Amino acid sequence: MVLANDSAKTRVLVVEDEAHIAEGLRLNLALTGYEARVAATGVEGLFLWKDFCPHLIVLDVMLPGMDGLSVLRRIRTEDQRLPILILSARGDTASRIQGLRFGVDDYMAKPFELEEFLLRVERLLARSRAAAEQVRDAGGEKVAFGENEVDLSTMTARCRAGTVQLSDQEVRLLRVFFDNPGRALSRKELLEVAWGYLGHTSTRTVDNFIVRFRKYFEKNPKKPKYFKSLRSVGYLFEDSGDGAK
Repeated sequence: MVLANDSAKTRVLVVEDEAHIAEGLRLNLALTGYEARVAATGVEGLFLWKDFCPHLIVLDVMLPGMDGLSVLRRIRTEDQRLPILILSARGDTASRIQGLRFGVDDYMAKPFELEEFLLRVERLLARSRAAAEQVRDAGGEKVAFGENEVDLSTMTARCRAGTVQLSDQEVRLLRVFFDNPGRALSRKELLEVAWGYLGHTSTRTVDNFIVRFRKYFEKNPKKPKYFKSLRSVGYLFEDSGDGAK
């Protein structure tokens, strides 16, 4: 058995709809020394992510309702450092690449060896602790572009408008743009990934935030250099270049 190091308060969330697998993982994680909880759906997983505040998430891909990759993308809009390990029956290369593209830290195909699983959990947690120390030493999560600087950890921006206290919604949307520089993002995708809106929400919501960002960060909001529009597509963030539409 792999024993967790200093794991009395280390929390692991298992998001898995197959009850026998979920309970087996929970039991073995508990026997190893972790505090483990189980969610049977993607929506429940997101709730426990907020309520349980895990140090690591074990995530199935094929879940009822919201699938595992949607859960992964939603979490990554707010937390890039939380280690996430996918356990999936889909073990092909394409599925692994898709998971990595969406920000998963490790990927195991079912069926799997329990000892290997526990070792991977231990390694991910150790790596996460080391990364957290590096972030603290560096002074937070800061993104600089042009004369602007955004500190995502303190939710503040230094820009042409001065020092701005950002809202939670603004930070979530900025994270998506910063994580996808130069990539065209549709309004629908921004609504879903940044804020988890899956229903019929007006896409004007995104437009209003873009107007606000341009006032904060653009020298000439009518000819934006960073937050650009793409006709009939959506928006993209670029760290350099001339003005766009």
